[in-house]
Amino acid sequence: MQPGKRKNIILTGFMGTGKSTVGTLLAEQLGYKFVDTDQFIEKMEGMSVTDIFQKRGETAFRALERLVAKELGEKNSLVIATGGGLMLDHENAESLGGRGKVFCLVASPDEILKRISADDDRPLLQVKNPGERISELLQKRQKGYGRFTQIITTGKTVLQVVDELLDTLQN
Repeated sequence: MQPGKRKNIILTGFMGTGKSTVGTLLAEQLGYKFVDTDQFIEKMEGMSVTDIFQKRGETAFRALERLVAKELGEKNSLVIATGGGLMLDHENAESLGGRGKVFCLVASPDEILKRISADDDRPLLQVKNPGERISELLQKRQKGYGRFTQIITTGKTVLQVVDELLDTLQN
């Protein structure tokens, strides 16, 4: 298959599951370009996701995600790390999944909290009890995430997760 025609690989899942870290290494290993949808939106809008949420609201942010999903869904040879809620939207899942293979990275609530505890740039976790909020959101998103091939990242190194993804892609 020609390099320009290789299907995209989409990594979805909750925040802190390793999408960007794993995606960067996976893209490097495959010779693909890596794109993080949140960073793409930040560059496009000239402000952080947190600022977009605060100034324009979640609805406006989700509309930006739909635009980005459509644009990236028309490209090839990308590893795309999505924001945690992007693939829960059916339209986005169709836009990206139609030209790629989707994997959902999964981690335990405790592992997620540990990984993101030093990160203040998580608008959905700006609450009194982030651990409780993580569990609540995971429960709410379980069905949506469950539509995709699950890759557990808890207790694994980035390289182990990348190797598992590469093995799954070859089978």
